[in-house]
Order: sequence, then structure tokens, then C-alpha cells
Amino acid sequence: MKKWYGGAVVASLFMLLLLRYGFMKNPVEESYLMNPFSSNGTNPLEWVRFTAPPALQNPGNASQVISFDIIALSLFAQRNLSKGEQHSLLAWNLLKNLINHSHALPNGVEAIKEAGSAWNSLMASVEEEKLGYVNDNSSRKAKEKQCPQFLNKINATEPESHFKLRVPCGLTQGSSITIIGIPNGVLGDFRIDLTGEALPGEPDPPIILHYNVRLHGDKITEDPVIVQNTWTLAHDWGEEERCPPETSEKNNKVDELEQCNKFVGKDNNLTVRVHSHGSRKSSMGLLGIKSRRYFPFKQGSLFVATLRVGSEGVQMAVDGKHITSFAYRETLEPWLVSEVRISGDVKLISVLAGGLPTSEDSDHTVDIEALKSVPLSLHRPVDLFIGVFSTANNFKRRMAVRRTWMQYPEVRSGTVVVRFFVGLHKNHIVNDELWNEARTYGDVQLMPFVDYYSLIAWKTLAICTFGTQVVSGKFVMKTDDDAFVRLDEVMASLIRINVTHGLLYGLINSDSQPHRSTDSKWYISPEEWSEDRYPPWAHGPGYVVSNDIAKAVYKRFNELRLKMFKLEDVAMGIWIADMIKDGLEVRSKRDDVLMAETPGDKKSYVLWQFLRHAMVPLRFFDERKPTTTFHNQHFPGANFNSTGNGGGNRSAIIGSIDTAQENQSKRRCFGGPFVSFILLKFF
Repeated sequence: MKKWYGGAVVASLFMLLLLRYGFMKNPVEESYLMNPFSSNGTNPLEWVRFTAPPALQNPGNASQVISFDIIALSLFAQRNLSKGEQHSLLAWNLLKNLINHSHALPNGVEAIKEAGSAWNSLMASVEEEKLGYVNDNSSRKAKEKQCPQFLNKINATEPESHFKLRVPCGLTQGSSITIIGIPNGVLGDFRIDLTGEALPGEPDPPIILHYNVRLHGDKITEDPVIVQNTWTLAHDWGEEERCPPETSEKNNKVDELEQCNKFVGKDNNLTVRVHSHGSRKSSMGLLGIKSRRYFPFKQGSLFVATLRVGSEGVQMAVDGKHITSFAYRETLEPWLVSEVRISGDVKLISVLAGGLPTSEDSDHTVDIEALKSVPLSLHRPVDLFIGVFSTANNFKRRMAVRRTWMQYPEVRSGTVVVRFFVGLHKNHIVNDELWNEARTYGDVQLMPFVDYYSLIAWKTLAICTFGTQVVSGKFVMKTDDDAFVRLDEVMASLIRINVTHGLLYGLINSDSQPHRSTDSKWYISPEEWSEDRYPPWAHGPGYVVSNDIAKAVYKRFNELRLKMFKLEDVAMGIWIADMIKDGLEVRSKRDDVLMAETPGDKKSYVLWQFLRHAMVPLRFFDERKPTTTFHNQHFPGANFNSTGNGGGNRSAIIGSIDTAQENQSKRRCFGGPFVSFILLKFF
């Protein structure tokens, strides 16, 4: 008996020593050795390669951090989805090689990792809904508007001078935040922060915009100053922008508006009446000059400040006057904003966030059947495939496109196919709304990455992939969700030029240089492009390539021979230049008759109604030439000398309108105040 017990003790000690040795040898994998006597010896991390992983319950736990490869592969794992749901992933499933291209563009790795987390979270909620786990309360909440059009709070001052307003679905171009308040307290200094979501494992969220009002100056100046900046855990505070600036050379423009209004900090001479008690003649008063420096905020005085989201940055207006502009910085874009924070010595009277991205309730959409995409069979030959760039929370723009130029007969008949290419959002609510939109209309192609601006060339690749591998498009076109495509003109032009192979068609730029100024939105470092000039390329709002070029793009992508470049329209030019070196004969056709750009969904509706009744050609002009002249002889009595609204590649909207002047009825219909009203709506 004693021998048996002794043997058991020795065996136990041997097992403990063996386990200790195993832990010491593989300390990183110790969390996976939960049961040493388990009969299943497969590493759980390897299961993800073949099955969909569960959503990460506690991303902050370091022991649950999963490698990039595992997260990336989970994006392409098999899911329990219906045929209709799978339709939104047709391009997605052909882009697995993006994992191998993830280091080629800024934020590529982060975008795929964040997409993996967002996708797993979305699929978990979809699965719960299918399995009936959603209770009555959850169902009722789901029917409520998840992405409200506006948010407001009156008497907003909170204890400890900290105010927070949750923005559930981010901001988009045209969104605004209006603050009514009074600087008070000892100093009257206060801060406005637009923050994003805190990343897993990070204690503080990134700050997309830090707006700091210092009424009594700081270490650099004793005068009042506004300081704008950004903050992330990885890069700390960025380079601050001051208003007034330290030097006049630093006053750049954003959306054609000054970074700092030139009057801020300058003497504001006021004319005052100085009364005299001397002679009767002088008792009426003498005119005098009192000098005071202008600053938009004043201690104890009411202000109305509005932050407005533009195409290139955020503008601040105070009491109706433009004060500052702040350009977006890399990876810190308006759709990431999840909260408005206001703190410091300020009494808040009201805070209103308006123009927020919101989806349309399909249950109350009268014309929903007419807006759904035409059923599509795989590898179907089509005359033209159009891929539309869009971001997740641009719900209104997509609805505007569906109700306007996607109603052309060519689209409704299926000879032209249109799809939106949309990356995932870091916000679960936005992804949920996007998923429902994709299921409802069937015209959304989801992308397996989070939608950073530096990655839009991946969407160009996806458009070429869909246009040649999902459908067989004779031609493939790329455009944006804020562009109005004159589909009749595009089709007529393609027939007229009669080139079906090696075609690049659009507004061709054959002599352009990389922007080397770090202040430019299109800044390109010598490491990204070392040459002095770009190959010929077509401007991004709209261009067409033939099937063979689009097919070659997809082939080179799979062969890892496609150079990734963050300016997508230039990237297409670079890809075509490489094809020419390999022997492809390419014909570039320049034509301005493509589209009219519209900076908002409401204006698209106006233009569509105008075109339905008029059908007049609209000329598209170079985005770098914002001034547009309309010749009065076309429309007697109308003044059409207009200037674009600025904003980089959104400046030129309509170039010219030509009418059959011999047709008197058309002249009466199009001329005079009616046309003035229609066109001025766009400027």
C-alpha cells in the first residue's frame, strides 16, 4: 500500500514538473492551456481560420489580444447569411489579398484590424436577431431612430463645468454644432473637444478637434488666443494652430476660408462721441476714436458659435462671422466623432447638433420598390458598370442618387449596373443601419476595411473587381456619391468615340506634379512618389476604363504587382502606365461632358427634376478652376456669372448649359427667373 502511495506521489510530482516545464517554455500560449487533460489538442486560435469567431467580449484584456492575421482572416470566414445578404459581399469575398497589401498604404493595417472587430460585432447582432434572442424591449429600440437628424440640450451647464453630448452616428459634410454660452469664472477660458471612440486598451479617446479659447493668453502671448489641435495616444498632441497666428505666413485656407480671420487680434477702431460741457456749440459732442482689439469671445458676453463640417475641415463662426478653419488630419476624420465635450469657465445656455447623418426609414418610404436594385445574375454582360464611392454614414447622399440619376432607364432596365462601395464604420449603430440599408435596396457593396480617406484606392480596386468578376462590364466607371452622373451623355460619348479596348476616358490631366507641401490635402512625400510628374490620369469625380484595363487591375492585384497609391485617381493612372510598359496599347480620351457635381442631396433632386423636363447637356469643368461663367445669350435676362463654393474638388458644379436656341418653346421654358433659381441653388 505504501509503495502504491509512494508511486502516486512520484507520478504527481513528475506531472507537475512536466506542466511547469511546458509553461516556462511557452509562456505566451499559457492562456490557451486551460485544461491540460482536454482530449482536443487544437489551438483555439486556429479555429478562426475555418469558422467565424465570436465577438470579443473584453477587448481591453491583454490576454485576449488576437494577432492581425487572425482578425483579418475572420473577415472572410464563412457566415450563416441569406442569399440576399451575401449579395452585399460579392466584391468583399474577392479581396482577400488586401491582407497582403495592408502595409502598402497609411492606416491599412489598422483599418483591417478595426474592421475585424466591427464585423464580428455586427455579425453577432445579426445572428442574435435570426435566432430570436432579441426581446421586446430590444425590438422596440431597434424600431426607434438610431441615427437622429439632430440633438439638442437647453440649460446645458453641468456640475464641475463638464458637458458631454453623445453623437451616435458621427458627423458628415454639412453637419454643425451650435453652442450658445457666456464665458464666466475667473479666467473665462473654455474648451470644445470633438472626440472619437476610445480604442481597445486605450484609456482616452482620440480628439479629432481640440478648440481652446484662452481669453487671457498663455505662455506664448498675453493676448486672447484660440488654439486648435488634435490628440491621439499614439502621436500625442499634434502641431497646434493659433488664431491669431504667430506669423502671417501660417494663415492657410481650408475650404477656401482662412485658417484665422485676419481681423482677429487686430485693432478695431470704434467711433465714439465725446461730450463737452464747454461752449453751446461743442455741447453736441465731438467725434473721437477708441481702439480695441477684436476677439470673438468676451468674458461675461453672450456668444453664438457654430462649428460646421466642410469637405476639407471644420469651420467656426461666432455671431455670424467666420473665425477659424481647421483642416482634417490623417485618420482623424469627421465620421469618427462620437462625442462633443465642453469644459472650462463657460455657462452653457444651449447646444444643438444638426445636419447629422441619418438613414431613411424604409417602412415609411413610399417609392421603395422603385428604388431597389434590379436583380443581378453573376457574370451578366452589361454595357456599363458604375461604382460609387460612399462612406457608411452618408445615408442621405445614397438616397439622393437612388432617386435621381439611378432612375435613368438604362439603370432600371439593367443594361447599366450601379453599386455603392462602402467601408465599415467603427460605430456599431452606423454599421447596423448600413447593413439594413444594404438588405433593403441591394445596391451596397461592403468593404472589408474601415473607411479611411487614405485607403480609397482600395475601393477603385474593388470597383474593377466587381465590374469584371461579378458582372462583365463592357466599360467600368468610378464616381462619387456627391456627383450627378449624366448617364445619357456618358453612354452617347462612349458610342461616339467607339473604343472598346485600352480606354481611359474622362477629364485627363497629362501634366501634373505631386503636392510636396505638407499643408496640402493631397501631400505626397518623395517616398510615396519619387518622380517629378505623374503619368496621365483622369480626375476622380468621374472616369471610365474599358473592361481589359479593369480586368488587368484585378489580375495584378492578385499577383501582388499592383502599386498602391493613396490618391485613387492618380493611382489608376499609375496602374495604366505600368500596363503600357508591359505592352498594352492605351488610348486616353478627354471629354468634359460627363456630369455636374452637386454639394448636397437636395440640389441633386432639383437638378434631376430640371433634367427630366429639360434634358440639357451640362458641362463638367476642372476642379482646379472654381470660377464658372454662364453666357447670357443662352438665357436672356438672367445673370449667370457665378463662382463655385470652394472646397477643393467640390468647387466647380455646372460649367455651361447649351440649349437649342432655335426652339422658342425651350427658350421660354428654360430662360428668365426659373433658370436663375435653379442654377443659383447650386452655388
